[in-house]
Amino acid sequence: MDKEINEEELSLKLFVVLTRAMQSVKKRVEEDIRKHGLNPTEFAVLELLYNKGDQPIQKIGDKVLIASSSTTYVVDKLEKKNYLRRRPCPKDRRITHATITEEGTALMDEIFPKHQEAIGEIFKGADIKEKEQLILLLKKLGYYAQEL
Repeated sequence: MDKEINEEELSLKLFVVLTRAMQSVKKRVEEDIRKHGLNPTEFAVLELLYNKGDQPIQKIGDKVLIASSSTTYVVDKLEKKNYLRRRPCPKDRRITHATITEEGTALMDEIFPKHQEAIGEIFKGADIKEKEQLILLLKKLGYYAQEL
């Protein structure tokens, strides 16, 4: 007979399952991104600019969850590939914006729909109702952990 699992053991098991699931999903997403000649960080920065418009370089790291020290490196790489350019802020000389170029937009116009399809394929393991439930539950967990 199985011994009854207590709440702490169940929480630990949930952590392990959640971590392993995230690793598997992340691996597949990164494989898709690399097929398009970008690394995940480059893609994240381009996707931000593509969907949200010009961004202060100093704020990009927070928005795509990378260290601020890495932001300059990634922006430099994307600038060399002619996917973005730096533009000084007309109102504040201390601020520099990253702006997606026509080449960057053309690239994202081509690859973003394919990337979206790939993510759809990766998440076919859950139906719509399960995805909605997962979103709610993961938000609940995340907000609770943030408040601790």
